[in-house]
Amino acid sequence: MARLTVAPSHRAGFEKRAGIAAMCIAMALLPIGDAISKTLTGFATPFEVTVWRTLVQAAFFVPVAVILRRHLRGSILSVGSLVSALLIVTVTLSLVTAFASMPIATAIAIFFVEPLLLTLLAGPFLGEVPGPRRYAAVGVGLIGALIVIRPNFIAFGPIVLLPVLAALAYALNMIVMRKATRDRSALTFQFGASLSAAAIILVAQLVAIALGFERVAFSELPVWVFWLVLGAGALAMVAFLAITFAFSKTEASLLAPFQYLEIVGATLVGFLVFGEIPDGITLLGTAIILGSGAYVFYRERKHEVEAATSQPIER
Repeated sequence: MARLTVAPSHRAGFEKRAGIAAMCIAMALLPIGDAISKTLTGFATPFEVTVWRTLVQAAFFVPVAVILRRHLRGSILSVGSLVSALLIVTVTLSLVTAFASMPIATAIAIFFVEPLLLTLLAGPFLGEVPGPRRYAAVGVGLIGALIVIRPNFIAFGPIVLLPVLAALAYALNMIVMRKATRDRSALTFQFGASLSAAAIILVAQLVAIALGFERVAFSELPVWVFWLVLGAGALAMVAFLAITFAFSKTEASLLAPFQYLEIVGATLVGFLVFGEIPDGITLLGTAIILGSGAYVFYRERKHEVEAATSQPIER
């Protein structure tokens, strides 16, 4: 009986589509998790919400890592995972604190200077020096960020700069991840980073308690808040797994534009849940950031295609 075989080109195309689908799912889930985090800040401080979300995310990751253990390769705990954990905690705490005071869509729009910052940092840290056109696109994108930040700085104060800090930490984390996954699988790295982040945030919580900072007891909160915490952690875990899967199946430059779906989701969730509508200036700045980021990804994709076609064909 003849066996049905799949042509390599068809399989590659299927894997790319699967990666893109996983990225779209992740971008749809992240704004929902952000909305839950913003809701939780009505019951606890952003730091406590960050503690809850980080610990629950790590707890959900353990059984998933056991189920997918055949995909674990390399050491789980390392210096890279520890550095990544510190950066992840910085990203989460900065964004949750921003969500507590400003519209989700505005915070995410500012946060999306991250691809532009990554383009600048890739030179000194990864040796990937961008050309003058990409430098110009980064400059335009940062102007767009300033357009978003300026009126919101007047309305919300210095807290509007926290998404910029989150973007910088996330860009640095991407660099750490690129280097660390050279000798270990992406799942191994993500699992180690989640465990390390949980340990770091737990130590920080114990220090805060020792210093006498007040904290909210779960027993004093409505039961549904507990389910929201579980939901936020689960959504974060699923989203990061989907992103890890996407990058394992599809080139980063092809996936990158789909990350901007998060802004669409954040705007929609902000409107439906909190009645937040971005003003005209914010929308203008967001459009400039999106346009410059899309151009950076276009140039990166073109560069990869040119590099591939210039290589001699092996016989």
